[in-house]
Parts: sequence; C-alpha cells; structure tokens
Amino acid sequence: MRQHLNERHPNWDKATDQAMRALVEKISISQKEEEDLDVPEAYQGRYGPLLDQWDMRHLKQSPETELALKESGLDYKRFEVDLQNKPEWYAPKVNPVSKVPALAYGGPDTEPDSPSPESTKLAESYVLIEFIADLVSSTKPLLPSSPVARAQARFFVEAFTSKFTGVWYAVAQRGDDPAGILPAIETLQNLLPAEGYAVGEWSIADAAVTPFLARASVALKNDLGAYDEGKGIKLWETLQNDAKYARFRKYFEDVTKRDSFKETFFEDVIVETYKKRFVQLRAERLAASS
Repeated sequence: MRQHLNERHPNWDKATDQAMRALVEKISISQKEEEDLDVPEAYQGRYGPLLDQWDMRHLKQSPETELALKESGLDYKRFEVDLQNKPEWYAPKVNPVSKVPALAYGGPDTEPDSPSPESTKLAESYVLIEFIADLVSSTKPLLPSSPVARAQARFFVEAFTSKFTGVWYAVAQRGDDPAGILPAIETLQNLLPAEGYAVGEWSIADAAVTPFLARASVALKNDLGAYDEGKGIKLWETLQNDAKYARFRKYFEDVTKRDSFKETFFEDVIVETYKKRFVQLRAERLAASS
C-alpha cells in the first residue's frame, strides 16, 4: 500500500484526518475523487483480513480473499481466528454474524482484538474480493475493464459454484458418488476461453473458483471423503487422463502454479485435516448401512 500511495499521492503525509475519513467512507470512489484526497501516515490502508487458523499453517476456509490480496500487491496485516474457538470480541467488533473472512479498511493501526471504530468492516468472500479489485482498479486490474467481460467473470463464478458446492458437500460429507461433480467441471471447462484464465487475464473470478478446485483435488487424489473407498482416486485419474478434460487440466495447472496460490495453499495441512474428518465419516456411513 505504501508504494501505491507514493505513486498516487506524493503528499499523502500532509493530509488531514478529515480527508482520510472522507476517503474511508467511500467504498467505491473514482480515480479523480481519490486523487483529490491525500492519506496521512496514521492511515496507511491497514487491510486486515481475519482468516481461519489451523495450527501454525492454515487450512483457510475462504482463501479467495487472500489470493486477491496477494495478487493486488497491497500491504495488509493478517490476523487469525480459530473457527473452533472464536474470541468473544470478534462478533461485536468485526462481524456481527461471526463469519470469516472479514476485512477492516482504514483507521489507525490497532491490535486484532481492538479494531478501530474508524475503520470500515466488510465481510463475505466475494464482496471482499470485488472490493479489493476496486481498490487497485487503476494500478493492477483484477477485473476486466469491459462491462461485458466483467459480467462474464461474475457469471463464470456463479455458473460453476451453483453446480459444484452443493454436490461436493454431498460427495465429501454424505458419501455420494464423486462423479457427481463432473457436470460442474464440464460447465467450467465450457466457459473457459481457448487459453488463459476465466476471462483471459487472471482475475478475481479465478480467485473465487481456484480454492474449490484445489481442495477437491486434494480430497480425490488422496481418496479422502465419505464416499466408497477407491472412488475418489478413480475420478481423479479420469480428470488427469481423459482427453475430454484437457482444457480443465491446463486451467488448473495455470491457476495453481501462480505464486499467490503457492503462498496461500498448504496441501499437507489439508491432507492431515481431511484424514481426521473423512476417515471417520466414511466409517460411520458404512456402519449405518450395514
């Protein structure tokens, strides 16, 4: 963020608090409006996404936000919340519905348990990644400039997630056949351009779907889910070898080789967590059916 300010606001350290408050209160502002405001040092854009904490490394429940932050180049401060033991201050001070991730924008630097009342609190993954894209729209676009392409990016996310999330929950948690996710994979593949990402250049549409694909891939290739033993690996091999899914494979390779993904996704931690969760679920399902 400091680099962004130096480039866009050479006199940011001389601004008044009133000017900064006016900036913070505007969730979406034009470049002209932003250039009329300078930002004092006490308000260096403290982007603080509060994400899940799992051990020392993180199985993020909503890594879409951090993917977007990494790609944006913005400076931000990361606080961690244990989903199994959320602190009492989190709901009243950050997100009244007590979900993660959340983001505090603006205000002075504070400790995580005392977020500034001057900062704007935002939540919900897709809201946050669109907000991040808006913040850097003029310096590092994370959405296309064309209204049509922007709509296509949003449709890409909606079309895939509407077909995938409910089916995947049934596969992983209830033991449905993993092949049930293939229509979602085919929908995604059919919407992809001949090469590149969801709408050509990398965008927040890719940030929105990549974590779903990555977590599912870990589960399938390690055969971790409530489904019958062997079915996960069988589907994984189909996706890896069937010529029908060649475009999907190339897309998955492209999104997962980016530095932003490598810095926010920890496969070994996910495997460990899924083993604890899904081995028991599979045993319980088989016991109930016997």
